[in-house]
Amino acid sequence: MAIRILTDSASDITQAEAEKLGITVIPLNVSFGDTSYRDGIDLDHFGFYSKLIETDEFPKTSQVSPYEYEEYYTKLTAGGDIVLCITLSSKLSGCFQSANIAAEEFEGRVFVVDSLNATIGQRILIEMALDLINKGLSIENIVEKLEEEKNYIHLIALLDTLEYLKKGGRISAAVATAGALLNIKPVVSVVGGEVIFLGMARGSKNGNNKLIELVKKENGINFSKPLSLAYSGHSRTLLDKYIEDSTSIYEDYIKAGNALPIHTVGSTIGAHVGPGAIALAFFAP
Repeated sequence: MAIRILTDSASDITQAEAEKLGITVIPLNVSFGDTSYRDGIDLDHFGFYSKLIETDEFPKTSQVSPYEYEEYYTKLTAGGDIVLCITLSSKLSGCFQSANIAAEEFEGRVFVVDSLNATIGQRILIEMALDLINKGLSIENIVEKLEEEKNYIHLIALLDTLEYLKKGGRISAAVATAGALLNIKPVVSVVGGEVIFLGMARGSKNGNNKLIELVKKENGINFSKPLSLAYSGHSRTLLDKYIEDSTSIYEDYIKAGNALPIHTVGSTIGAHVGPGAIALAFFAP
């Protein structure tokens, strides 16, 4: 009897990565107008940003239904295995609710954890779960540990533009226009499962300094636990510049022979932040 991890594509774990990790990723649906795509299957991360830039249609994502979760639970538990389902934040989507509704028919065989996070914040909780499984912990102990540790996850991001927050109705057109004229870069985070504004920075250099400042404010990064960096869009130039500017944070980690884990932001969060964003997720000490 094994513990099988199930998550959704808001984690930005691609299908290829999922296969290597030995986990299962349910795709959310992302729609441009009347055309719907399965996130990560019909439309990969780079394809999503191509469509985002090319079309005037603002994309919409839809949660995974209880029926879909039930189908996956049935398949994954058929051989007697246990399912650990880690979902996108319940404050951002109904996936957690759907996963719980479906789990009612699988008592003792399916356990659901609300990540209270998204994208790489959700990813590093999944990576911790994999580590705990490999250490041989029971499903009850794993769930208890994840519920505790998720409170120490910090996801912070620097956006390149306010345009997509405007399109999504998060800010007014006037604020977006003023921000563009002043080269304002918003800094956001996920706190308590919700996306919040942490501040604004003039230009990418000041934005990088803001990210460095926020990491130090949390007493640094716990490098003994999973961490991840990510970028949205087609280019990682801005992320590479951030890494260069924050050498002091990662220097010892890299010198120890570790490569910084770099991933891409997909459609669920990418629809609201647009291309050119960079993000960092880590566990605080």
